[in-house]
Amino acid sequence: MGTTETRSENSSRLDRRLLLERLSSYWLVGAGLFAVALFGLIVLTLVQRSLPVVAEHSLLEMVTSANWDPAADEFGFLPAIVGTIYVTALSMAMGTPIALLAAIYIAEYAEGRTKVLISSFIDLLAAIPSVIFGLVGLIVVVPFVGDYLAPAVGAHSIGLGIVTVSLVMAIIVTPFMISLSVESLEALPDELRESSLGVGATKWETIRTVLLRAAGPGIFSAILLGFGRVFGATIVPAMLIGGQTAIPESPFDAGQTLPTLIVNDFGELMSIPLTQSALILVGLMLLVIVWLFNFGAMLVRRRLQRRWQY
Repeated sequence: MGTTETRSENSSRLDRRLLLERLSSYWLVGAGLFAVALFGLIVLTLVQRSLPVVAEHSLLEMVTSANWDPAADEFGFLPAIVGTIYVTALSMAMGTPIALLAAIYIAEYAEGRTKVLISSFIDLLAAIPSVIFGLVGLIVVVPFVGDYLAPAVGAHSIGLGIVTVSLVMAIIVTPFMISLSVESLEALPDELRESSLGVGATKWETIRTVLLRAAGPGIFSAILLGFGRVFGATIVPAMLIGGQTAIPESPFDAGQTLPTLIVNDFGELMSIPLTQSALILVGLMLLVIVWLFNFGAMLVRRRLQRRWQY
């Protein structure tokens, strides 16, 4: 009798566990489908609200035109596109080398309290709101660029402009890239280091030829995170870029980016349907560009993982 009751109890317990397992799998599948459906809904909404301006102006015309004058029904995105490319390229060019070198130092050279102190400082920088960086940029970076940096290279600048935004955005994204790169380097097994040092390689040779290759996919992901953060940045460019909708002749000129174009014009021009549609089209372009870049980066990362696996 006792054996029968025990078997019945065990069977009932197993049934409950299997039911919980099925419910958990359904919940996870539902969460995944919800995320896909939400993304699709956002895309469909942006596409539907962008159709009025596309019906009156060709996409190629808007992308290649430099004239942005909603009052005259002229919607040229080229100045904002050029400004976005400028800011993204300059920010990543300044931030990526610093982030990589700092990550190598923290992961491979720093020890004890020094490592803890620097890591804490990096985490603190990453937690500061972007608007604070924008305020500091207005107080410190704008006068520095206008009074010292621009005259030093023979350029004229009022301080607000592409270089100013790029400097501040490089400071903003660098802590994120450092943190992810440090995690990638520290996740590598010690056997990699010991094997390289055991055959006579120096520490720097081990880092350059072994560790950076093995941590390459993770470091690549860190750079992608920085790219995405710069490309979609809004508050700092809106505060520091100058808001001039014209193709910049110099990196020191004031300009515009795609996100700031939306922020600066959407509120006051929201009552004009065609202008609203044009700004929503800008948002759709941002979404598509970021998705295409992430998709391509995913393919590149998988190739790097196969090539640099250890």
